[in-house]
Amino acid sequence: MTDPHASPLGRRVDAPPQRDPAALFPIARAQSRAELGLDERALPFRGADIWNAYEFSWLDARGKPCVAIAELRVPCESPNLIESKSLKLYLNGYAQMHFEDAAELRAAIAHDLAEAAGARIEVNLVEAREFASQQISELPGASLDEQALDIGDYGPPQPDHLSTMHGRQIEEALVTQLFRSNCPVTGQPDWASLQIRYAGAPIEHAGLLRYLVSYRNHCGFHEACVERIFMDVTTRCAPRALSVYARFTRRGGLDINPWRATPAFGALPPNLRGARQ
Repeated sequence: MTDPHASPLGRRVDAPPQRDPAALFPIARAQSRAELGLDERALPFRGADIWNAYEFSWLDARGKPCVAIAELRVPCESPNLIESKSLKLYLNGYAQMHFEDAAELRAAIAHDLAEAAGARIEVNLVEAREFASQQISELPGASLDEQALDIGDYGPPQPDHLSTMHGRQIEEALVTQLFRSNCPVTGQPDWASLQIRYAGAPIEHAGLLRYLVSYRNHCGFHEACVERIFMDVTTRCAPRALSVYARFTRRGGLDINPWRATPAFGALPPNLRGARQ
C-alpha cells in the first residue's frame, strides 16, 4: 500500500507544468476494507466514486483557453483510489497543453487515471456552453435532521446506535445534511449530505442519526466512510437492499461523491450538485 502520509496532502507542492501521470498518488483500498473484514474478491456492494473537478482548463489547437467541469467515475472495484490533491495537481498540468478536440483530451485523462486506479475510468467534460443547464438539487428522501434529540456521541463511529423496529417491511430513503468526518492525513473536516435508501425492517430514525453524527470526529477518506456505513447498516439492520450515497462538499475545486449499493438498487444515481457543493 502507498502510505497516505507520503501524499501531497498537507505539503507545499508545485503543479506540474504539463500533463504528468507521475503526479497522481494512488492509495490502496485494501487496508480500510480489511478493517471492515471485506474480501476484495467478493465485495458485498457495487458502486463508484463520482468526482467533479470544477477548475479545469486546457488550450485548443489555436491556443485559446477552454474550461469545463470534469466528471470522473471511478468504479469501487478498482484496487486504488486516487488522493484528491494529487488529482488536482495532475489536472492543473493540462492548463498550458494544446488539444485538437475534447475526445483527445478525455482519452488522455482516462488513460492516466486508469493506470493509477487500476481500472477503467469514465471521463466526461461539461463544457462552458452547457453550464447554464446544470442544476442544483438535494438528495431526495425524508430528513433525519428535524428530530429533537439529545446527542453527545461524536466518535468513534458507534454501530450500536443502529436498530430496527417491528412492523411490516418497508422501502424508504432517509437524508441528513449533518454528516462530518475528517481527513485522515490533515485532520481537516469533510462535510457531506448523505442518503440511505433501503428495503427491509424499519430502521429506527433516532438511532440512525446518532450513528451518522458519531462520525464527527472520525478520520477516514470519503470512500472508506461510505463503505463503513454500508457495512454497519448491513450488519445491524439486515436490509434486503441498501444504498448509501454521500455528496461531499468540494475541497480545492474537487468534490467526491461515493455510492455503494446492493444490486437491487440498479444504476448509478444522477450526479446532481447540492447547494453546498
